[in-house]
Amino acid sequence: MKLFMEHGKIYVTGLGPGAAEQMTFQAGNVLEKCSVIIGYTVYIDLIREAYPDKVFLSTPMRREAERCRMAFEEAAKGKNVAMVCSGDAGIYGMAGLIYEIGRDYPEVGIEVVPGITAASGGAAVLGAPLMHDFAVISLSDLLTPWETIERRLRAAAEADFVICLYNPSSKKRADYLRRACALILQYRSGKTVCGTVRNIGREGESCRILSLEELMDTPVDMFTTVYIGNSNTMELRGRMVTPRGYRDV
Repeated sequence: MKLFMEHGKIYVTGLGPGAAEQMTFQAGNVLEKCSVIIGYTVYIDLIREAYPDKVFLSTPMRREAERCRMAFEEAAKGKNVAMVCSGDAGIYGMAGLIYEIGRDYPEVGIEVVPGITAASGGAAVLGAPLMHDFAVISLSDLLTPWETIERRLRAAAEADFVICLYNPSSKKRADYLRRACALILQYRSGKTVCGTVRNIGREGESCRILSLEELMDTPVDMFTTVYIGNSNTMELRGRMVTPRGYRDV
């Protein structure tokens, strides 16, 4: 007779940009073996049909902490739990918060399962914009003050990084991309090659290559990832390409 309960484990799992074929084999195996899958409602809807025998639990946006505690409570019952998020779980995903809340549940194991983040998924659609040093910056100020975001934009622009922007706009932040472009234009030419990709790996995927001046007045949303080239980024064969620096090509 067992005098204690074996605890389950939480697998913080990145689903990739959205398409099933862009999920890693490791992530797929985790979803197969876990009896409970937890996530933001939109991400749960992407995979629900593929795993009809699973227990699905979800919460709306901005209830991430509640979602994490649900995962630990299920794992404490002895269940293996997949905490899913889009892209990579460790890049603007749920991995960090799981570890923070996990301090209250030391008996529950945690494993992070990586995935394809929007930066790399969108880069493949555009061509090769991230071939050299780059910075990924979110324009969402829900968790980061705009003053901090602005300071990071200035630093990346001045250092001539390729810049990849997550969360470039929303209904409440309709002018944030324009503000970011105006700031970057202090350090970059208006002709700088840029790109946008919307719905990466999902139905309705689309992309566009344009100049920094044009990007400034381009409507985008939360499903769009934005790429701002460095001083060497160019358009080749209709694609956005940042040279790696090989001199003998």
